[in-house]
Amino acid sequence: MEVVAVDIGGTWARFAIATVADGRVTSISAAMKQKVADHASLQLAWQAFGESIGRPLPSAAAIAVASPVNGELIKLTNNPWIIRPQLIPERLGAGAWTVVNDFAAIGHAVAQLGPEAFVHVCGPEGNLPDQGAITVCGPGTGLGVAQVFRHDGGYHVIATEGGHIDFAPLDAIEDRLVQRLRKDFTRVSAERVVAGPGIVAIYETLAEIEGKPVHRLDDRAIWQMALAGEDGLAVAALDRFCMSLGAVAGDLALAHGPSGVVIAGGLGFRLRDHLVHSGFGERFIAKGRFRNLMASVPVKLVTYAEPGLYGAAAAFAQEHAR
Repeated sequence: MEVVAVDIGGTWARFAIATVADGRVTSISAAMKQKVADHASLQLAWQAFGESIGRPLPSAAAIAVASPVNGELIKLTNNPWIIRPQLIPERLGAGAWTVVNDFAAIGHAVAQLGPEAFVHVCGPEGNLPDQGAITVCGPGTGLGVAQVFRHDGGYHVIATEGGHIDFAPLDAIEDRLVQRLRKDFTRVSAERVVAGPGIVAIYETLAEIEGKPVHRLDDRAIWQMALAGEDGLAVAALDRFCMSLGAVAGDLALAHGPSGVVIAGGLGFRLRDHLVHSGFGERFIAKGRFRNLMASVPVKLVTYAEPGLYGAAAAFAQEHAR
């Protein structure tokens, strides 16, 4: 059957038409992006998507939202839209529907995408395991974390708030970094360091250590300089970010049961050429008595362009195959 897949974030809403069968996604169209600010509601953006493709939309909806999805009212983070799931049939004309958290959708994508959608970062070569827990970790505006548990040919996705665990500094530089962050945040979580905005504190900490003036730059400017190799301090901040991400990803894998790890998210995709050659891998396995165990864990990075859309459709396919 056909289903409208929707991935709603703070700035953009993405739409596509997916085909699902037997609990899996069999095909999905190219994404259409709409600015959230251009529409007053999901219903109006949905209608605009229908007008753009020039045909009636399928009567099924698979929606991923950047928000918790519990309760009768979903208020999106950094987005003025409000979704009342019980009104989806009336407002969208969808007799069948699924609404999932955006990072749970990423977990469904990881579970259903083929090996061609991933690149190897570290650990043993080969595909992700068919059995056991796979940790999905996505640095972006925040740090999304989910667990995919594979068993007996099926899988189950567990959405978590793992990005809010305490950040554990591992050397003198990270001690300085945490001290700096504590001036603004009483408690320093992993998300404060290994999400996109965390590059600012890393950059400023390194500038202090080097005895250089601390220039107040936003995270976008620092990421641009770092990824382009235009500024030595920004490049050093990028290297430190990758090291810290490796340590956090390793901690999450230990907590979930280490059998596989996937790095996802928009920022993760931008780091695909840097992680392999950074200190990510060494920090990932540096877990004392469990070093050998961590060295046996394959770590991959998602390269599929729109995993949120694909994952929304996959979540629908799994739910409505029952």
